[in-house]
Amino acid sequence: MQRRSWRNTASGRRSMLDRCPGAASIRTPTLTIKKCPQCGEEIEIFSNDVSVKCSRCGFTVYNDILSCVQWCKYARECVGEETYRKLTEKKTNTSQ
Repeated sequence: MQRRSWRNTASGRRSMLDRCPGAASIRTPTLTIKKCPQCGEEIEIFSNDVSVKCSRCGFTVYNDILSCVQWCKYARECVGEETYRKLTEKKTNTSQ
């Protein structure tokens, strides 16, 4: 079994962000350019964004990139409560 290396954060929480390879896109977000399906405007969305609104028409475009936060049992501890809620919000809201 692999040993996990945790570090303390400013809030006193332990985090794996410096070691977890799945959290790389959260630690260093990547930019993707998409086209708004409503008006065709180019939209910039980062890998740690759940959604963005089109600057031209206001249409909400969701990030369809799956992250480890959606399946890893350590995700809440790894990325922290606020980031965990932000990244799982889309899944919760769209399944209702």
